[in-house]
Amino acid sequence: MMRPIFNETIFDLMRLPEAKIRRRFNAFNAHLLDLYEEVLPYRHTPRTVIVVPSLTLDQEVLSKIPGINFYEQRLLYYLMMLQLPRTQVIFVTSETIDGSIVDYFLNLLPGVPGSHARDRLTLLSCHDASSLSLTEKILARPRLVQRIRNHIRYPDSAYMECFNSTPYERRLSVLLGVPLYALDPSLAHLGNKSWNRQLFQDAGVLYPDGFEHLRDEHDVVDALTELKLKRPRLRRAVVKLNEGFSGEGNALFAFEDAPADAAGLRDWVQSELPQRLRFENPEETYHRFMRKFEEMQGIVEEFVEGEGKRSPSVQGLINPLGQGTVVSTHEQILGGPNKQVYLGATFPADAAYRLELQEIGRRVGHALSVRGAIGRFSVDFVSVPRPDGGWDHYSLEINLRKGGTTHPFMTLKFLTHGEYNLDDGLYYTGTEQPRYYYATDNLHSDAYKGLTPEDLMDIALCEGLHFHGGTQEGMVFHLIGALSEYGKLGMVAIGATPERAESYYYTTLEALDRVTQHGGKCQNPPRDPAEATAPTHFKPWWDAHKPL
Repeated sequence: MMRPIFNETIFDLMRLPEAKIRRRFNAFNAHLLDLYEEVLPYRHTPRTVIVVPSLTLDQEVLSKIPGINFYEQRLLYYLMMLQLPRTQVIFVTSETIDGSIVDYFLNLLPGVPGSHARDRLTLLSCHDASSLSLTEKILARPRLVQRIRNHIRYPDSAYMECFNSTPYERRLSVLLGVPLYALDPSLAHLGNKSWNRQLFQDAGVLYPDGFEHLRDEHDVVDALTELKLKRPRLRRAVVKLNEGFSGEGNALFAFEDAPADAAGLRDWVQSELPQRLRFENPEETYHRFMRKFEEMQGIVEEFVEGEGKRSPSVQGLINPLGQGTVVSTHEQILGGPNKQVYLGATFPADAAYRLELQEIGRRVGHALSVRGAIGRFSVDFVSVPRPDGGWDHYSLEINLRKGGTTHPFMTLKFLTHGEYNLDDGLYYTGTEQPRYYYATDNLHSDAYKGLTPEDLMDIALCEGLHFHGGTQEGMVFHLIGALSEYGKLGMVAIGATPERAESYYYTTLEALDRVTQHGGKCQNPPRDPAEATAPTHFKPWWDAHKPL
């Protein structure tokens, strides 16, 4: 089946009404079925992948994340698709990516000459550092849209990838004349907190007690009151924006000293709410949060308590045929005042329950598939140990987009040519060796400010931190562009055991701190015998000054 072809100029396309955009989007995305069956599974079939790493989310919330304008670079792992010999990658960003960062990712490609990969890579930029999402910037530049179209080598097997899908991404895919391999924006509501609770019910999985589809402050007060009456021993509850992400749209309410009688409870909640609501973002205010709540609506649910509780997650992928699978599990590293802000993750989740997480992921994924969702999804949990040694896994939210665990796992997969094993929840390389990792997007130090990408490459080489293709272990960096200005960096530490992965991570931290304070091994070459590992050096077997 050939993709649909429409003969208009780019300026004609820019003026298409939304109704026509939707019809053409459906026509283009029908072509995804053929692409998935005939092109995407095979290494040597020609394809063009247009990567638009736009964070088309609430810009007011995003603006609070330091270095957010560099988060587009988290999707640079797509450059590793260039290991497929007939794959072209078109990567579009808000600002031009430093050449040394591009070189870094291309040099990670196993068994691919750099010149061959570069010939199949097209980098385009909006030259725009404003707070608008990348997709909006592209749509405001018809000539850039035309340049992207002109660069597509394989139009009949081209498709677009993005971080998350909205009507902006839908419009852009139509203007480019390619399908979008992501959730249909008309199903975006499935990813909000209220609908998450409905999907958990459909899937028959455990989730916190609470109320959804709340509209305003009045509904929040009613929900908090009803929840406390229903569960008299409840200590805390969470108020969540439907479209909040990374914990930034969450606020905690404590019921300490609440009256026991039903008659006085609602008045007490209404009076105490502005003072007691505690936000993950320290700069958030009550009035601004409630204004956002009226815009987005949201939920109220119990805050799950428990000694020794953890925050794992499961990730899945649904293909255009409606088939899906689980691709990974993680233990999330959370920060913020109430430990609800995502900082990083370790792979895989604990062996005690990762297969249980897989089963929950399968159930939720099936519920999503039935409703027509495709693309990546993840489910976040709070897991609480039981006295009998088992665990209760409370499903908290579904993310219908690429998330903080997507790029570490795909980096591992692209570098090692392996597979995730559903039987034991482990990842095995192409040589059937297990691999683990410790990843973060939020390594930060003021001491790192001023370090350029070239400096980081030099430090990594001198300190022996690079990922090594032979051992398939080591460190892979991302968010490199944020280093000099914000002192911020992302890392994926890959090891043959969980302990080795964690060791690579902390060895890197120690090396970065030491280098920025005192200079590194290349500045102060060590003379320790353990460092005598140059390939031109051989350990002596005999000595002319000593008898044999």
